[in-house]
Amino acid sequence: MKRSNPIAVVGAGPGGLASAMLLAASGLPVRVYEAMKTAGGRTGRLTSGRFAFDRGPTFFMMPYVLEEIFSAAGRRLGDYVDLRRLDPMYRLLIGQRDAHPLVIDTTQDVAEMVQQLDAIRPGDGAGFERFMRDNRRKLDLMTPILRRPVRGLRDLLTMDTLKVAPVLKPWQSVHDHLAGYFRSEASRLATSFQSKYLGMSPFECPSLFSILPFIEYEYGIWHPIGGCNALTSAMAAACQEMGVEIRCGQPVTGLRFDGRRLTGIEAAGTMHDHEHAVINADATWALKHLIPAALRGRDTDQRIDSRDYSCSTFMLYLGIRGEVDLPHHTIYTSASYRDNLADIATRGRLSEDPSAYVCNPSRLDPTLAPPGDSSLYVLVPVPNLKGRVDWAREAEGLRQTTLRQLERVFGLADIERRIQTEVMFTPKDWRGMNINFGATFNLAHSLRQMLHRRPQHRLPYTDGLWLVGGGTHPGSGLPVIFLSSQITSRMLCEEIGVQYAGDVPTDRTAQRVRALLPRVAAAL
Repeated sequence: MKRSNPIAVVGAGPGGLASAMLLAASGLPVRVYEAMKTAGGRTGRLTSGRFAFDRGPTFFMMPYVLEEIFSAAGRRLGDYVDLRRLDPMYRLLIGQRDAHPLVIDTTQDVAEMVQQLDAIRPGDGAGFERFMRDNRRKLDLMTPILRRPVRGLRDLLTMDTLKVAPVLKPWQSVHDHLAGYFRSEASRLATSFQSKYLGMSPFECPSLFSILPFIEYEYGIWHPIGGCNALTSAMAAACQEMGVEIRCGQPVTGLRFDGRRLTGIEAAGTMHDHEHAVINADATWALKHLIPAALRGRDTDQRIDSRDYSCSTFMLYLGIRGEVDLPHHTIYTSASYRDNLADIATRGRLSEDPSAYVCNPSRLDPTLAPPGDSSLYVLVPVPNLKGRVDWAREAEGLRQTTLRQLERVFGLADIERRIQTEVMFTPKDWRGMNINFGATFNLAHSLRQMLHRRPQHRLPYTDGLWLVGGGTHPGSGLPVIFLSSQITSRMLCEEIGVQYAGDVPTDRTAQRVRALLPRVAAAL
């Protein structure tokens, strides 16, 4: 392809940058358009005064997937990012009525987890060991499906699908599924709250997502020095080394078509010729705002908006005077957990006792705060903008509730007086970043919105338009977003007729070797 007509990538988030790396490694010219002043998207860096924060994701799992992308580009992830494995992975505070929260310090040490869970309820430790064995097999069986496009029933009628079908149990929620392993509600919470990574309730999330906690315990949780935004910065640097042109501060405002064929992209008021574009914007926002309704057929704005969306998040990014006595990750589940989840998902209102997550990375990572001080990332799951919350009226009230939670539940006395700088995000701010309904985790992962029922990698009503990110298969979260970039890039290369650079062995042993490489490097 001519340099004057490269592959366009709309959005320099993790999916867009990973796709740009893979396409450039395959010999294709690539140009990335990013609306913000810097690359990263929701996985970007937020600064306030002398403090720095991850804007979005703070957990990094399955580093071998990103290692595969760097390897396809002839590079090593470890040369760009300093990864540190966390152990304990996080502290889980399980709220209890009229009692202090139950504390579980989660770890990859299975024997230690067995001991902790048996102390909660005898027999739950053995259930945890069985949970690990069963989900190891489930992930092995699901991996081929997670790594390839699922465009319809034909793609599901394969031997891989037949092998995994007996272990999926689609009629069960994650919470119901765990009843077969654990008698204690606390043990179930320790292996089901991860559904919130998808913006869903474990009482509604399909049971196949029991692989999420398994992935944590099997492969660990990692902190990149500088925050997860260091990952997107590393990908942007690798892209530029490979000749990818990244144009920041150039929002894409429209697409040009000749019939159904893409011919150009309008960015910052200028039209540019492109025959192929990979869209890394929020999927449903992009469908509504970039593709003419006449091309979308049944995908009208109303039909798109009627789909199920994840929850949103209320954020406080706090620069704190002095050190904070909390682990790297601390997660509190409300003492009224079911009611809290119902408030978020169905009632569309705020809870009196909200669940909350606090990331305190400064003890490990000195790059995020001045010496002796702390950068705190505080997240409260809340309804998306389909709910009934008047954020102009209720944001300050939730801020006060959250600060009280930090004092009462997390043990941070006088935290408000120690705040030196503060940034607040509500669902309206996420919507301002072109996220439909401010649904931070994209489309929900209900059964009717999985596999081929999510927006496709190759958008079917156009020629030359592709999708990558959490809105398509396999779904939300950094590791699976990287998997989606592999799927989209491979399909695009096949259509153009060039050799895809990212073909990797799917043998599980090879993947586990890759997973160990950053751990070995950290130990050295």
